[in-house]
Order: sequence, then structure tokens, then C-alpha cells
Amino acid sequence: MGELADQVLANELEHVVITGGEPMLMAELIPLSARLKKAGRHVTIETAGTLYLPVECDLISISPKFDSSAPSRQEHAKWHERHQRTRDALQVVQRLIREYPYQIKFVIDSTADCEEAERYLDRMPEIDRDRAMLMPQGVCVERLEETARWLKPYCDRSGLRYCPRWQIEWFGLQRGT
Repeated sequence: MGELADQVLANELEHVVITGGEPMLMAELIPLSARLKKAGRHVTIETAGTLYLPVECDLISISPKFDSSAPSRQEHAKWHERHQRTRDALQVVQRLIREYPYQIKFVIDSTADCEEAERYLDRMPEIDRDRAMLMPQGVCVERLEETARWLKPYCDRSGLRYCPRWQIEWFGLQRGT
């Protein structure tokens, strides 16, 4: 992780988002985030909210996983079971929102996902709904626009924030955006 920190610091980026897979799986995140903060970077860590590490950051972006994000039970029974067993760690999320500035970001593919997001928020009344965002699932502009047509009005009605996926709209589905 030292080499990664060197690369980030060499680019003089002001804002750094650590994501991809689950960064909280790696204990190396602790010294990496500390080094980036010490160098004056604004650090956001994106997590599913299932694991906790004592990191240094300016924002924890928590994206809980839904039932709909599970691998196929028929094709990947073991991974499906693991996903279902580990995806909902309310105590971890509670700790994260107590200790860090946070946002909650739900990836939405259908109205059923909206209903699951609402149930999640009902179970966690300590989450400030002004910090809850719904983001469309999709990797192409057409799919994002299709979902946005019904998701934006849903957000307006429910008092949640709509979160666009600008990186895909601007750059397409590619690394480094």
C-alpha cells in the first residue's frame, strides 16, 4: 500500500476515494488512509458496511447490499449463501455512522430495491435520511437514463436523494474514473 500512497500523492489529487471490492477487508487500509490524511487529502472510503476498521477519513460512503445483489443460488450456491449471511451487519453500520461523517448509498435496479432501501432505513432510524441516496444500477448511459426516469420522481416523493452515476455518463465504464 505504500507504493499506492506514493502514486496518489505524486498526482497531487485533493480528493481520494478508496473503493473497489471491499477496502475494509485489508488491514493495510489503516496506514494508507492515515498517510493520505496526513498529506492533506480529503479521503472517502466506500464500503458495504459489513466490516469495521479504525481508518482515518473525511467520509464513509456505506452501500449496503440487497438480496437482489446476491449471486445466483443455482449457479453459485456457496457464494449466494455467504452473501446472504454476511450482507446485513447493522451493528457495523451503526458504529460507522457514530464515528464518521457518512452517507448511505443504495444501488437501485427495481422498485423492489426501493422498498428494500425503505425497510433498511426503517430498521435504522439513527440514519439521517438527508444522507441517504438512491443510485441507479447500470453500466451504460441508456440503462441509467431508463432507471432515472422513474427513480428521480421516487426520490422526490420519498425524501431521499438521487445520486447520478456521472462517471459512467461522462467516461463510460472504465477504470480510473
